[in-house]
Amino acid sequence: MKASHTIRPVFDDPNLVSVAGLVPVVGLAESAGLHDLLQDQLSVASANATAKATSVVGGMLAGADSIDDLDLLRHGGMPRLFSGVRAPSTLGTFLRSFTHGHVQQLDAIGADLLGGLTKRVPDVLAGGDAEGFACIDVDDTIREVHGYTKQAAAYGYTGVRGLNIQLATVSTPLAAPVIARARLRKGSTASAKGAGRLLAQAISTARAAGVRGQVLCRADSAYYGWAFVGTAIRAKTWFSVTARMGKTVTAAIASIEESTWRPIKYPKAVWDEEEQRWVSDAEVAEVPFVAFTGRRKAEHVTCRLIVRRVKRLQRLASDGTEQGELFATYRHHGFITNSRLGMVEADQRHRDHAIVEQVIAELKDGPLAHLPSGKYTANAAWVSLAVIAFNIARAAAVAADLAKARWATLRQKIIKVPGRIASTARRLDLHLPIHWPWAQGWESLHAVATGPPVAATS
Repeated sequence: MKASHTIRPVFDDPNLVSVAGLVPVVGLAESAGLHDLLQDQLSVASANATAKATSVVGGMLAGADSIDDLDLLRHGGMPRLFSGVRAPSTLGTFLRSFTHGHVQQLDAIGADLLGGLTKRVPDVLAGGDAEGFACIDVDDTIREVHGYTKQAAAYGYTGVRGLNIQLATVSTPLAAPVIARARLRKGSTASAKGAGRLLAQAISTARAAGVRGQVLCRADSAYYGWAFVGTAIRAKTWFSVTARMGKTVTAAIASIEESTWRPIKYPKAVWDEEEQRWVSDAEVAEVPFVAFTGRRKAEHVTCRLIVRRVKRLQRLASDGTEQGELFATYRHHGFITNSRLGMVEADQRHRDHAIVEQVIAELKDGPLAHLPSGKYTANAAWVSLAVIAFNIARAAAVAADLAKARWATLRQKIIKVPGRIASTARRLDLHLPIHWPWAQGWESLHAVATGPPVAATS
């Protein structure tokens, strides 16, 4: 490919926009109730708070990862497509006016909006009905920051200075994850702090969003404790939590009979047709277990301890040859669960907890590439608005027939579409590129955003 002519760039057209896909995406958010929720529930002491909050969300959807990047919304013909867009300086002042209570209001708005999005686009949580089940995954991450003016920044478990973001996602075997709840915390906060309350809120949000089937709550060993497991039990859900290798867990693993280990499908596993089994270095077994025996008796949890073991690779000899194996050694990975899934399926579902890392990666590749303010509550509001933007993007992707697409893919194929505005009678025509490869998905999204609500089913 090469330039076919000498090209002279001229930035002079007031009717061009570079992110025409914001039209159906913002329309979808509005039809799901975003503006009404902000007007009714957000009481921050700032004029036109709804317009400012939606300006931040719109900028994030278009790819902004800092306050200055929000200026992307003010180019070309954008003022003709959207009203109420504010300058970055105004939006920065708006974010700094938030208190902790206002951030909690945003969190509640995000939870209610998720319910509105699932009503507008039911397949956002496909398979979460009474016949299926959904998974809630809880995890946290450190967002590294720099400078001495970042309030609450500290050195966390990763050894870097930053702020801690804890989040809970909801997904089903048929649907990519959305975020039920998220919160910003100081950098030195322990992972499991507040896990019980976050999980309880996430379960309530999932139920309000239409999840009717069984819920499986998953977490890694940082959340191995009564706060997380007890919350799951009280909510009548299943739990699946990686066990810490303490004395009771290692003793339970040692008690497993050698004959009970069962090979499983694992990376690089081979199916043996003659023996009708997987040939793999990974095996799984289970044993009855009582967790948290150090607590009062009412908080002892009788459950299943499912253990996956993987054979350790033999080190090569000094001459590069493989040494003969005197006896096999293994790495053991155990988790506790009260689910009624079969042993192999329970192990597979637990390993799927890694899906939450995909959400964290997408956030860090988008609006959470930076925490843009020196004020803690401004950054907390930024995180809450990023969650709202993420869920809108997920619903838009489903409506555009890109259900499994990452946020960056949605921006590239649907949002970052150039367009030219033309006036016709009393309407605006938005002219988009001919032969755009994803035009059908764009039109599908626009139809959902502007069409009547989906009829409720009993």
